[in-house]
Amino acid sequence: MSKESVLNDKRILVVDDEQDILDVVKEEIMAAAPRCIVDTAGTYHEASMLLVTWTYDLAILDITGVRGFDLLRTAVERPYPVPVVMLTGRALSPEALKTSISRGARAYLPKKHLGAVVPFLEDVLTDEYGPVWRRILTQFEGFFHEGWGPYWRKTDEKFWNEFEKKIDAGGNK
Repeated sequence: MSKESVLNDKRILVVDDEQDILDVVKEEIMAAAPRCIVDTAGTYHEASMLLVTWTYDLAILDITGVRGFDLLRTAVERPYPVPVVMLTGRALSPEALKTSISRGARAYLPKKHLGAVVPFLEDVLTDEYGPVWRRILTQFEGFFHEGWGPYWRKTDEKFWNEFEKKIDAGGNK
């Protein structure tokens, strides 16, 4: 018998302007955690209404098309902050990764890796900030190097060095 997913009995918000992405993410989560409540939104307005109406255990936010960084601010500034995973395809860049980190996202997932969304989300909910980000940087290092070049961190070396120290120390945002 397989281990029960920590996503069961959680409420998750998935926001993307592409219906097929919403469908895939919801199907993946529901297959692994049938008792999970998954709300979806395809617009900024719809998502912001859900964020102020419900208490979420986790939010997955696309960056482009739905004003993901504005939604990230709403989620992390709530009285009970919502852990946020930034999801992107078109805005896949070192700047978007840095902005996600700076504004309080718990993780960053390229859409190209949606097949691993469930274990990824489980890690975000069960592990501390530092280890999650360390795993992301390690797991996607080759992917980032391939897309952005091996020296992508050089454009803001001070930020990345400070971030590395913080996650190695286990620090939160």
